[in-house]
Amino acid sequence: DMNADGSKQRYVSTFKTRIKAPCASPAAGNGSKYMDPPVFIEPLKDCFVDEGNDIRLHGVLTGSLPIKISWLHNGEVACFGKASFNGREVRFVVKECLPEDAGAYTCLAESSAGKTSCSAAVVVREVIPKKRANSSTGEKNTLSPHTPSSLPVFLASTHPFISIQFPCLFFFFFFFFAGQVLCFENPPQHLEVKVGQTARLTCTFKGCPPVASCWIRNKEQVPELQTEHTNRSSTLVIEEAKPHHAGRYTVVVKDRKSSAEHTVTLSVIERPQPPASGPVISLVSASSLVLSWSGPCYDGGSAILGYVVEVKNQGRAEPEVWSELTTECKSTSYRVSSGLQPQQEYCFRVKAYNAAGVSEPGPVSPVVRMEQREEAPRMYTTVSIDSAHKVTDHYNVQEKLGMGKFGMVYKLTHKETGCVCAGKFYKGRRAKEREAARKEIELMNYLHHPKLVQCLAAYDHKSEIVMVMEFIAGGELFERIVDDNFEHTEPSSVRYMQQILEGIAYMHQQSILHLDLKPENIVCVDTTGTSIKIIDFGLAGRLDKNTPLKVLHGTPEFVAPEVINYEPVCFWTDMWSIGVICYILLSGESPFQGNSDAETLALVTAAQWEFDEESFDEITEEAKNFISSLLNKDPRRRMSCEEALAHPWMAAFKSKGLASTKSLSKEKMKRFLARQKWKKAGKAMLALKRMALLSKADSSASPTKEVLPSLELKLQEPPLFTQSLEDQTATQGSSARLSCHLTGYPDPEVVWLCGDEPIEESSTVQIEYEEDGQCTLVLAKVGPEDTNVYTCRATNDHGEAFSSAKLTVRK
Repeated sequence: DMNADGSKQRYVSTFKTRIKAPCASPAAGNGSKYMDPPVFIEPLKDCFVDEGNDIRLHGVLTGSLPIKISWLHNGEVACFGKASFNGREVRFVVKECLPEDAGAYTCLAESSAGKTSCSAAVVVREVIPKKRANSSTGEKNTLSPHTPSSLPVFLASTHPFISIQFPCLFFFFFFFFAGQVLCFENPPQHLEVKVGQTARLTCTFKGCPPVASCWIRNKEQVPELQTEHTNRSSTLVIEEAKPHHAGRYTVVVKDRKSSAEHTVTLSVIERPQPPASGPVISLVSASSLVLSWSGPCYDGGSAILGYVVEVKNQGRAEPEVWSELTTECKSTSYRVSSGLQPQQEYCFRVKAYNAAGVSEPGPVSPVVRMEQREEAPRMYTTVSIDSAHKVTDHYNVQEKLGMGKFGMVYKLTHKETGCVCAGKFYKGRRAKEREAARKEIELMNYLHHPKLVQCLAAYDHKSEIVMVMEFIAGGELFERIVDDNFEHTEPSSVRYMQQILEGIAYMHQQSILHLDLKPENIVCVDTTGTSIKIIDFGLAGRLDKNTPLKVLHGTPEFVAPEVINYEPVCFWTDMWSIGVICYILLSGESPFQGNSDAETLALVTAAQWEFDEESFDEITEEAKNFISSLLNKDPRRRMSCEEALAHPWMAAFKSKGLASTKSLSKEKMKRFLARQKWKKAGKAMLALKRMALLSKADSSASPTKEVLPSLELKLQEPPLFTQSLEDQTATQGSSARLSCHLTGYPDPEVVWLCGDEPIEESSTVQIEYEEDGQCTLVLAKVGPEDTNVYTCRATNDHGEAFSSAKLTVRK
């Protein structure tokens, strides 16, 4: 048994999973739950700051907490400045900034639901001379009007996009300090469409063209035929959306200097399928009964909102008339407490509904005949902790029955009635121990069922808390099975599994998970019969529809993969453990037993198991199918308790009886029990924590990194003039402007030619480059000697392009 103490919880909390698989509960109608990913509702803003002043960046975030904030400067972790985050606003301050503090600042926001980023450009202004010597002529040159006089000295001299010393060669794009930072503009978080409609997931962004983009789903790139891309937006188009198209889609965009990503959730809605099974009838009395059924195999892509329960009286003159008992049942069970008559025969059916509509009816239940008279209901005790008395005031404490991490278990006898009970003595000196005991007592007040051990009283002493429990005399189930005088067959195993499922089904109806199901916690009521009870709810947890439940405790051989991966747990987490118990019950072997706890946990995480040919040689195919339907890595593909109770394996042995089946071997079961006695729980806990960290490390690897190289290739293109130079006529003494527009990646090197000679910038010649690719040659006070053919030549790794025009100067 492993309980994560406080330090372990803090250790794991820094490794939040990024994407959670949706986890639904039968009680909630198999609906999916997602946390809100972080989104910048107020992005960072570009700013110009004078040297020596403070750089102050501010943005506003929304999304489910906790959110981890990181800051980058020019793509590297910012090791300077002061960052702060109050759960909504992000701030970054650099005091008395220097020129080297200029650059691109990026805020990364990450949570378990996703991640996002936002960037801003910061220019540190420093006055530089308006004139500088020309490298070739020694003349004083005037800086281009495009270059701000406040541009930092380090940038003007070192930035690859600006060349003053060699004015004939330029890169024309200027990203960090004059261009736009790549970011999304109000991207959608969720899109919902009906089956058959066209789904268009569009995200717009701003950046420095060209911009390449692609869409990813399940770590694989979506085919280009389904996408539409421009330098301002990317759209994923799904014609005739089907249920299997639902899920999370991530768009990745990249320009010359950075990349960004955003995830959109797509829901494809239709009416749900009918409930998977007909209602199972139990607790029949003269005028009431309980119905339990399995939810739809497919919820229509939208959360099940409830169920419609219908009844038909077989004795009526119109036997085909169905009447509604309720239209607002919110779980997969319903107690019929009115409208039924003693000794009348009824059958029932159920419909499911979601936001899109109501399903067809599910299978009809068997006909049930109501009883003649009411039975006295079993009385259960709702326990309040007694702080005024000690347990010894009411009970005699006798021999010790066992011990655990919580403390000791003693046999008790009531002083007045002589009733034999068990006392669970919690160590209560620390606040955490007392809180754990109080939590278990509180949960057990909701677990009043014949297959669940009952809490009868509770006492709070200063040094300890005592729970008075039912005394279960029969011992552990598996210990009973290996007894030579006890018969062990496949039909008897069906009976045990049925009782386990009935108890866990009731827990799930109360939105409570056991989270520590294993053979030690299945005990026999007495030493002769086959009735069992489930015990030990110390690790149980209650589901809250608003807060995902994550745990890091359990026993390696029985814990579900989602626990090891530190992902949200759900009702199907218990179903995995039930599958392991059933496997061992029939074969005597553990499906995931490794040579070490770490190896066991690795096998569980990979869901690697098989039916041992020798051990399952005489086991029916229905039993194997039952186990296979539980040991599925995907929680939503596992059977619920109701589905398991309605499985053909259960029905087959109910009809055939128990006497005709061959006894199962007990030798492997004896070896399994012997191995369990010397296993060390502490070592298992360390292995569980290591596996959780390894799993987190693997899950944190972003598919974005895999597609960025392909997006980089998409950006590659030779120079291309999208607007060519045009012939011009100018008057002597006036100015002439020759303009063109250019694209290409990597950034082309540009040379202006007059005839065949390169042009150098001077007091009368200016060369302007705009961030969008606009290239302009400005000639001041032209004369007849300036009449010539002017050419703009652009070159990069992929080719060369020319654009020429003639300038004619008239007197």
